[in-house]
Amino acid sequence: MASYQKILLCYDGSREGRKALRCGADLALDLKAQTHLLSVVDMRSSIAQSAGLLTDVACGSFEKTARDILQEGVDWLTERGVQAQGHFAFGHPIDEIAALAEELKVDLVVVGHRCRHGLSRWWMGAGNTPLLDRVSCSILVACSSPDEQPSAVASGEAARAAD
Repeated sequence: MASYQKILLCYDGSREGRKALRCGADLALDLKAQTHLLSVVDMRSSIAQSAGLLTDVACGSFEKTARDILQEGVDWLTERGVQAQGHFAFGHPIDEIAALAEELKVDLVVVGHRCRHGLSRWWMGAGNTPLLDRVSCSILVACSSPDEQPSAVASGEAARAAD
Protein backbone atom coordinates (compact mmCIF):
# COMPACT_ATOMS: atom_id res chain seq x y z
CA MET A 1 0.00 0.00 0.00
CA ALA A 2 1.18 3.50 -0.75
CA SER A 3 2.34 5.55 2.20
CA TYR A 4 0.21 8.67 2.34
CA GLN A 5 1.86 11.40 4.38
CA LYS A 6 -0.47 14.30 3.47
CA ILE A 7 -4.21 13.86 3.07
CA LEU A 8 -6.83 16.36 1.88
CA LEU A 9 -10.36 15.58 3.05
CA CYS A 10 -13.23 17.31 1.24
CA TYR A 11 -16.28 17.98 3.40
CA ASP A 12 -19.58 19.66 2.63
CA GLY A 13 -21.80 18.37 5.44
CA SER A 14 -23.71 15.95 3.18
CA ARG A 15 -24.12 12.23 3.91
CA GLU A 16 -21.43 11.57 1.29
CA GLY A 17 -19.16 14.20 2.81
CA ARG A 18 -19.59 12.63 6.25
CA LYS A 19 -18.63 9.24 4.83
CA ALA A 20 -15.50 10.76 3.28
CA LEU A 21 -14.70 12.44 6.60
CA ARG A 22 -15.01 9.15 8.51
CA CYS A 23 -12.94 7.18 5.98
CA GLY A 24 -10.31 9.91 5.80
CA ALA A 25 -10.10 10.20 9.58
CA ASP A 26 -9.53 6.45 9.97
CA LEU A 27 -6.83 6.51 7.32
CA ALA A 28 -5.16 9.61 8.77
CA LEU A 29 -5.03 7.99 12.21
CA ASP A 30 -3.69 4.69 10.87
CA LEU A 31 -1.01 6.41 8.79
CA LYS A 32 -0.29 9.31 11.16
CA ALA A 33 -0.68 11.57 8.13
CA GLN A 34 -0.75 15.34 8.05
CA THR A 35 -4.43 16.15 7.46
CA HIS A 36 -6.17 19.05 5.75
CA LEU A 37 -9.92 19.64 5.48
CA LEU A 38 -11.50 21.69 2.69
CA SER A 39 -14.95 23.24 2.49
CA VAL A 40 -15.98 25.03 -0.71
CA VAL A 41 -18.79 27.48 -1.39
CA ASP A 42 -19.87 26.85 -4.97
CA MET A 43 -21.22 30.27 -5.91
CA ARG A 44 -22.02 29.19 -9.49
CA SER A 45 -24.64 26.73 -8.22
CA SER A 46 -25.97 29.25 -5.74
CA ILE A 47 -26.26 31.96 -8.36
CA ALA A 48 -27.95 29.57 -10.80
CA GLN A 49 -30.47 28.47 -8.17
CA SER A 50 -31.37 32.07 -7.38
CA ALA A 51 -31.62 33.11 -11.06
CA GLY A 52 -28.75 35.55 -10.52
CA LEU A 53 -30.57 37.48 -7.79
CA LEU A 54 -28.26 36.81 -4.86
CA THR A 55 -27.93 39.64 -2.40
CA ASP A 56 -24.88 40.39 -0.26
CA VAL A 57 -26.85 39.02 2.70
CA ALA A 58 -27.51 35.74 0.88
CA CYS A 59 -23.86 35.43 -0.14
CA GLY A 60 -22.83 36.07 3.46
CA SER A 61 -25.26 33.41 4.60
CA PHE A 62 -23.73 30.83 2.21
CA GLU A 63 -20.27 31.72 3.48
CA LYS A 64 -21.29 31.45 7.14
CA THR A 65 -22.92 28.07 6.54
CA ALA A 66 -19.83 26.74 4.75
CA ARG A 67 -17.51 28.04 7.48
CA ASP A 68 -19.74 26.39 10.11
CA ILE A 69 -19.56 23.11 8.16
CA LEU A 70 -15.78 23.41 7.99
CA GLN A 71 -15.54 24.05 11.73
CA GLU A 72 -17.88 21.14 12.43
CA GLY A 73 -15.58 18.86 10.41
CA VAL A 74 -12.41 20.12 12.12
CA ASP A 75 -14.05 19.70 15.54
CA TRP A 76 -15.23 16.19 14.70
CA LEU A 77 -11.75 15.20 13.55
CA THR A 78 -10.14 16.73 16.65
CA GLU A 79 -12.51 14.75 18.92
CA ARG A 80 -11.24 11.59 17.25
CA GLY A 81 -7.58 12.49 17.64
CA VAL A 82 -6.94 13.81 14.12
CA GLN A 83 -5.32 17.23 13.99
CA ALA A 84 -6.51 18.85 10.79
CA GLN A 85 -5.91 22.25 9.30
CA GLY A 86 -9.10 23.73 7.85
CA HIS A 87 -9.23 25.45 4.46
CA PHE A 88 -12.10 27.45 3.02
CA ALA A 89 -12.61 28.47 -0.61
CA PHE A 90 -15.10 30.12 -2.96
CA GLY A 91 -15.42 28.59 -6.41
CA HIS A 92 -16.19 25.41 -8.25
CA PRO A 93 -15.39 22.44 -5.96
CA ILE A 94 -13.36 20.52 -8.57
CA ASP A 95 -11.23 23.60 -9.29
CA GLU A 96 -10.69 24.37 -5.61
CA ILE A 97 -9.89 20.77 -4.64
CA ALA A 98 -7.37 20.46 -7.47
CA ALA A 99 -5.75 23.81 -6.67
CA LEU A 100 -5.36 23.08 -2.96
CA ALA A 101 -4.14 19.53 -3.59
CA GLU A 102 -1.42 20.96 -5.84
CA GLU A 103 -0.55 23.81 -3.47
CA LEU A 104 -0.23 21.49 -0.46
CA LYS A 105 1.41 18.69 -2.47
CA VAL A 106 -0.93 16.11 -0.93
CA ASP A 107 -0.55 12.38 -1.56
CA LEU A 108 -4.26 11.59 -1.29
CA VAL A 109 -7.58 13.40 -1.78
CA VAL A 110 -10.66 11.91 -0.10
CA VAL A 111 -14.07 12.79 -1.54
CA GLY A 112 -17.58 11.51 -1.00
CA HIS A 113 -19.83 10.15 -3.73
CA ARG A 114 -23.50 9.21 -3.85
CA CYS A 115 -23.80 5.80 -5.44
CA ARG A 116 -26.55 5.81 -8.03
CA HIS A 117 -28.43 2.86 -9.40
CA GLY A 118 -29.99 1.99 -12.72
CA LEU A 119 -30.28 4.58 -15.43
CA SER A 120 -29.65 7.57 -13.15
CA ARG A 121 -25.89 6.93 -13.25
CA TRP A 122 -26.00 7.29 -17.06
CA TRP A 123 -28.20 10.39 -17.03
CA MET A 124 -26.28 12.21 -14.34
CA GLY A 125 -22.81 11.60 -15.72
CA ALA A 126 -19.65 11.08 -13.69
CA GLY A 127 -19.36 14.02 -11.32
CA ASN A 128 -15.91 13.18 -9.97
CA THR A 129 -14.35 12.25 -13.32
CA PRO A 130 -12.93 15.73 -14.00
CA LEU A 131 -11.13 15.61 -10.64
CA LEU A 132 -9.29 12.48 -11.76
CA ASP A 133 -7.82 14.45 -14.63
CA ARG A 134 -6.91 17.47 -12.48
CA VAL A 135 -4.77 16.00 -9.67
CA SER A 136 -1.52 14.08 -9.73
CA CYS A 137 -2.15 12.23 -6.46
CA SER A 138 -4.33 9.30 -5.46
CA ILE A 139 -8.06 9.79 -4.87
CA LEU A 140 -10.16 7.82 -2.40
CA VAL A 141 -13.85 7.94 -3.25
CA ALA A 142 -16.01 7.11 -0.24
CA CYS A 143 -19.38 5.92 -1.55
CA SER A 144 -22.52 6.41 0.46
CA SER A 145 -25.83 4.72 -0.21
CA PRO A 146 -29.28 6.01 0.81
CA ASP A 147 -29.80 3.12 3.24
CA GLU A 148 -26.57 3.85 5.12
CA GLN A 149 -27.02 4.69 8.80
CA PRO A 150 -26.47 8.32 9.89
CA SER A 151 -23.01 8.98 11.22
CA ALA A 152 -21.83 10.39 14.51
CA VAL A 153 -21.30 13.70 12.71
CA ALA A 154 -24.98 13.78 11.77
CA SER A 155 -25.98 12.78 15.31
CA GLY A 156 -23.89 15.66 16.66
CA GLU A 157 -25.66 18.05 14.29
CA ALA A 158 -29.04 16.86 15.49
CA ALA A 159 -28.02 17.24 19.13
CA ARG A 160 -26.74 20.80 18.55
CA ALA A 161 -29.93 21.72 16.69
CA ALA A 162 -32.01 20.54 19.67
CA ASP A 163 -30.06 22.80 22.08
